[in-house]
Amino acid sequence: MPPAYLDLAGRVNNWGRWGADDEIGTLNLITDAVVRTAAATVRTGRRVPLALPLRRDGVQSGTIPGRVNPLHTMVQINQRIFGPDTVATSDDTVTMGLQAATHWDALPHASHSGLLYNGRPADTITAHEGARFSSIATAAHVVSRGVLLDVAAAKGLPRLPAGHAVTCEDLDGAEEFGGVTVGAGDIVLVRTGQVQVYLAGDRNAYARSSPGLSVRTPLWFHARDVAAVANDTLTFEIFPPEIENLWLPVHALHLVEMGMPQGQNWNLEELSTACGEAGRYAFLLSATPEPFLGATGSPVAPVAVL
Repeated sequence: MPPAYLDLAGRVNNWGRWGADDEIGTLNLITDAVVRTAAATVRTGRRVPLALPLRRDGVQSGTIPGRVNPLHTMVQINQRIFGPDTVATSDDTVTMGLQAATHWDALPHASHSGLLYNGRPADTITAHEGARFSSIATAAHVVSRGVLLDVAAAKGLPRLPAGHAVTCEDLDGAEEFGGVTVGAGDIVLVRTGQVQVYLAGDRNAYARSSPGLSVRTPLWFHARDVAAVANDTLTFEIFPPEIENLWLPVHALHLVEMGMPQGQNWNLEELSTACGEAGRYAFLLSATPEPFLGATGSPVAPVAVL
């Protein structure tokens, strides 16, 4: 890793901050007081869903090996399993990548130099058990104040150009645009507008050249004690990378060094409209992942409540 990257890693590292046995990292910042403050942001009760539909022709185009779109199958159709003239039921099953659509990455989703968050060895992830530490199941209640940093709208754009690396200055500008100050325990949603490409039907273009977070933005989130961050792109960080041959550095800084969950493929379009209409960019956010034991990520159906 380049020395500049290692310097960033040292500046945002949270290992040991919440104890040697800690498994949830920055989610520790979501305290009871933070949740009470989040609940107080609800004024109208308007609810905005942020998840993409789980569908066979979803966002995955083969760019990420093994991450397959949902394959939905009916295993019962109006079947009277208890005999004639009884109630009939229908049941379904699904095969999918846990990070196929709108999801959270758990902390062991990324490793660096053979290590996971809090200095645990990467080989604690096994084929039989999955992630022994910090699996997505440890993120048992992700409810906090959400803040939309609408970077695209702050720049007067429907969406950022494909090669745009979102900088700390861009985050400052979006904060000012929204009249909001990000604080400890907040969950930050960064809107680039990139999901519009997928919604328009071009999942290949959505995946292969995308705006995203710059390698220096973890400093911004660390300084504000942000609990988690999500955005509306496939890879979260700018893709292809801003530094040649330095792949997924923001993943490593967030998940490994900071212990901060990261979300991708969130649909922030309706939320952008709702926040603009309300004139406020903070809200109650419910975004608890499905508790798959041992998993390094999980689908989520987040809802913002204004």
